[in-house]
Amino acid sequence: MAELNTGDGGGGKGGKVRSKKQNSKVDLTAMVDLAFLLITFFMLTTTLSKPQAMPLGLPDKDPKIDEVPIKVDEKRTMTIMMGENNKLIYYMGLIDSPIAGPKDIAYGKDGIRKVLLSNKKSVIEYTGNKDKGIIVIIKPGKKSKYKNLVDILDEMAISGVETYAIVNDFLPKETELLEKK
Repeated sequence: MAELNTGDGGGGKGGKVRSKKQNSKVDLTAMVDLAFLLITFFMLTTTLSKPQAMPLGLPDKDPKIDEVPIKVDEKRTMTIMMGENNKLIYYMGLIDSPIAGPKDIAYGKDGIRKVLLSNKKSVIEYTGNKDKGIIVIIKPGKKSKYKNLVDILDEMAISGVETYAIVNDFLPKETELLEKK
């Protein structure tokens, strides 16, 4: 509440009549309370930016020896190899008898994304089942950049490829392809 204090009324003994000076004092308690209420309100109602993360399924720490390896149709597999200086090579099938490729390609919508979408479509036509789609094997080389791996994972999400694996085992022929200039 605002309060106005006006000093004593008593002056002294007679003498000249002077005008009374008024002392003013403003109580700011209510305004401070309101400020803290507003600060608290905005702190509680504000949403902070959420971290952006990609879901990755990682293998078990202790591999089971009893597991039988799963055989996959080679016509459904596409391998993407990444090398230094943004080099990107893909092929369909096996490296010894590829169905398509190996070919150098660029990153982006006119490069790898276009190839992923067309191969995904051809695999669905081959299998006749949307549940049995394309399987992509991503092989980052020792000299490839982390940014390139993230770009490929983004392309997987954009093109709707659900089954992919990141592998670092290179066959000798694959290593030879990556090291060619």
